[in-house]
Amino acid sequence: MPVNPSASSASRRDFLALAAAAAGTSLLSSAATAATTPTNLIPAIDTHQHLWDLKKLQLPWLAGAPHILKQDYGLPEYAAATAGLNVVQAVYMEVDVRPEDHVLEAETLINICRSKKAPTVAAVISGRPGLETFSDYIRKLAKAPEIRGVRQVLHSETAPAGMCLETQFVRSMLLLGELNLSFDLCMRPTELADGAALARKCPKTRFIVDHCGNADPAAFLKNPPKSETAPHDPGKWRDDIKTLADCPNVICKISGVIARAPAGVPLADALAPIVNHCLDTFGPDRVIFGGDWPVCLLGGSYKDWLTTLRTLIANRPLTDQKKLLHANAAAFYRLPAFA
Repeated sequence: MPVNPSASSASRRDFLALAAAAAGTSLLSSAATAATTPTNLIPAIDTHQHLWDLKKLQLPWLAGAPHILKQDYGLPEYAAATAGLNVVQAVYMEVDVRPEDHVLEAETLINICRSKKAPTVAAVISGRPGLETFSDYIRKLAKAPEIRGVRQVLHSETAPAGMCLETQFVRSMLLLGELNLSFDLCMRPTELADGAALARKCPKTRFIVDHCGNADPAAFLKNPPKSETAPHDPGKWRDDIKTLADCPNVICKISGVIARAPAGVPLADALAPIVNHCLDTFGPDRVIFGGDWPVCLLGGSYKDWLTTLRTLIANRPLTDQKKLLHANAAAFYRLPAFA
């Protein structure tokens, strides 16, 4: 799980108010500032929306999670979190419910999408590709047009290193390609090379690297806070991201990194090395935005994250900004046009 649940939202807001004075990629021109006024925000499609109702679904991992996550997060709370940010659509991302609840989770999201009363228009659901039963499970659910992909978190205790390269897992990935479904690679930053190897074994299956490969912002600071320890080598992470980007069937989700932002460091400064490397390495046509709410709250609010990201990309071509924030996601997930 991400760290730093004690990061102060107030300090984040204070920093963002002074973002125009930040160095490098965090500099805002007057034109960019005008482009980020509430009435002129570039529309955003959130490709990583979490929702959970603890009265209906069980999330075993919450037992060891920070207190802030141990409550319901539904559509009303999501609407409040994204208010004024011009988030026009969302793709639900599975929340690692217990396997007994996989079908219930999927059916719940199918109904939400069909209700037309939420920004949620598609869903990536839970699954266990390493099991022989996965084929029957996903073939049934894939009949629902709202289902766009599958994810199993690969950095949990139930997913040992190398599991994604086992024969049954690879067979399941090939099936996803046949069904025109994607798979999200949410894995330890030290195991990204396994993700690239999997993508090469399954060239007709589309893969998404979640959370910029789960890079730890503290690993990229010149003078990291004493309380922070970097769990991985930043140089190897850069190389592995490049290896993943060399696979034409892999895209990168710019998400999640705020949850591990080190306290006391301006967000733009802490996140820029990771965000910029992913954007530059994958290129403007193979990156998508994800909110990762409510997990993002471990490092800052939804507004903190999206506003910081808009700050970091402000000097990039407007066309590229639009691709990242909504155009690529709309094409990749085959989403309906938004007003």
